[in-house]
Amino acid sequence: MTITLEPWGPVEPLEPALSVRQVLALERVLAGEPEVVAGAAQLDRPVRWVHVAEAADVGVMLSGGEMVLTTGVLLAGDENAQTEYIQSLHRAEAAAVVLGLGRAFPAPPDVMRRAAERCGLPMVVLHRPFPFAELTEEVQSRLVRRKFAAVSLSEAVRTALTGLITAGAPLQLLLDVIAQHAACPVVVTNLAHRVLATAGERSAVDDVLRDWERIARQAGGSEGDGWIRAELGGRGERWGQIMLCGHRGDTAGGRLLADRAAEALVLHRMLGGASAHTWEEQSAQSLLTDLISGVVPARQLLPRARAAGLPVNRRTFVPLVVRDGDPAQLERMLRLLGMPGLVAELADGATALLLSLARDQDAEALAAHFAARLRTESGESRTVVAAADPRIVWDDVPAGLREAQHVADAVADSSAALALPAVVRLKDVHLRGLVRLLRDDPRVQSFAERELDGLLCAAGDDLLAVLRTYLATGRNKSRTAQLHHVSRPALYRRLEAIEGRLGVDLDDFEQAASVHIALLAHDAQLG
Repeated sequence: MTITLEPWGPVEPLEPALSVRQVLALERVLAGEPEVVAGAAQLDRPVRWVHVAEAADVGVMLSGGEMVLTTGVLLAGDENAQTEYIQSLHRAEAAAVVLGLGRAFPAPPDVMRRAAERCGLPMVVLHRPFPFAELTEEVQSRLVRRKFAAVSLSEAVRTALTGLITAGAPLQLLLDVIAQHAACPVVVTNLAHRVLATAGERSAVDDVLRDWERIARQAGGSEGDGWIRAELGGRGERWGQIMLCGHRGDTAGGRLLADRAAEALVLHRMLGGASAHTWEEQSAQSLLTDLISGVVPARQLLPRARAAGLPVNRRTFVPLVVRDGDPAQLERMLRLLGMPGLVAELADGATALLLSLARDQDAEALAAHFAARLRTESGESRTVVAAADPRIVWDDVPAGLREAQHVADAVADSSAALALPAVVRLKDVHLRGLVRLLRDDPRVQSFAERELDGLLCAAGDDLLAVLRTYLATGRNKSRTAQLHHVSRPALYRRLEAIEGRLGVDLDDFEQAASVHIALLAHDAQLG
C-alpha cells in the first residue's frame, strides 16, 4: 500500500526550558547586577515558576521548581530564621532564591550563603534596586508561551500520527516519521529488551545496536543524556517500550514526542487486528529477508540480530526452510526444544528458520530431531524441512539461507517428496536442484521450449501432465495409469501421442532424459 499523506506539517520545536542561568542572563535581570554567592554548580536547574514571598515559612507554599524572590525583611537579625528559611526552600525543591540587597541586608548574609552552599541551593543577590514585578512578568510570560507551545506541539504530533494510522500506514513509516522529527534513532523493544523495530539514520541506528547489550542492561537511563523512554501497553498490561536514543533537543519536548509516539504505536497495534503479524514476527521477517536478499551485507545486520535476541558469539548457525509449515507452530517448537532461533514467513508457503546453537552441540542431529518432532506434531508426513550445511561464520549465513530456500523450492510439489529424508539437503535434490539453479539462463529456457514445443499449448496440457507423471515415476506405466485413473491401453495411446508431438522415443534412455530435463526446467520457470 502506498501512503501519500504527508507525515506532518512544520512543527515549531519547543523553546528550551528556562534555567536559573538563563533567567539571570535576561536583560532586565542584568540591570540589577546579579551575583551568584552559593550553589553555582546548580545553575542549570529548570525554573518552573517565579514566586515573590517575604514569609519566613515560604517553603510550605511551594511545589518545586520555583525561583523565590525576597528582600529578606522578615529575616534580618535572626540567624536561625535565615538558616531555616534556606533549608525550607531546599526541602521544597525550589530552583533558586534571589535576595534583593537593601535596608534588610546591605550585603550578602553569610549565614544564608553558607546554608545555601551546604544544601546546593543557588543563591543570588541583586546589588542594585530591582522591581521584582518586572522579573516576574518576564519569566511568567515566557513560561506561559512555552506551555501553549507544548500543547500545540502535542496536538500537532497526535493529529499527524493518527492521520497516518487511519490511512493504513505501516509501523515502519510511523517510526520513520517519529525519528525524523526526533532527529535521533528510535528503537521499539519488547519487555525482554529485544529490539522489534528501529528507525533513523542507518549509521546512527547501527551505532546504537552495536552497544545494545549495555543499553538494555541500564534499567532506567538518564533522560538528561537524551535517552527518553515511553511505555507501550494498555488495559493495565505493559508489552514494550519506545526509546529515543540520544535525543539532543529539549528534554520536555522529547518526552512529549515519546509519549505521543507511544500512544500512536498502541493505537496502531490495536487496529492491526488479531490476524496481523506481531511486531516480533515482523522484526524476524525483516531481518531474515534482508539476510536472504543479500542487499545489506551480513556484517551490517549482525547488530540487528544480536539486538533481536539471537545469540551470535561463538555459535553454529543452522539455516532451515520449511515448506507448508505454520510459523507460530515452528516458534512453539523451538521454545519447546530450547533452541534459540529466528522464524520468518517467506513467500509461497515457505518459512525460514535460523537456529543458533552452541559450538559443542551436534547441529545436524538437532536439525534432524527438530524435523522429526515437527512431522510428529503436525501429523503431516509430507512436511519438507530443507537445510544448508551448518555455518560457524556469520558472513556465511546469507548463502546458507539461500541454499536452504533453493533446496525447499527444488522439492516443492515433487511426487518424490515422500521418499526424501526428514531433513533435505542439496545432495538430496540431485538433477532437480541443478536445473532449478539454472532455470533463469536463457539457454536453458530455449532448450526447454525446443524440447517441449509440441506440448506447450492449451491442447497439450493433459498430455504434459501425463508426461510429467510418467517420467517422475521412472517410466512406470502401471503407476502412471493408476495415478491418472485411466486404463493401460488408454495410457499407451497418450504416450504415443506425446512421442508423435515431440518426435522422440521415450523408450530411448537419452531421449527420455533430455525430455525429462526440459520438463524440469519448464516447471522450475513456472515455479
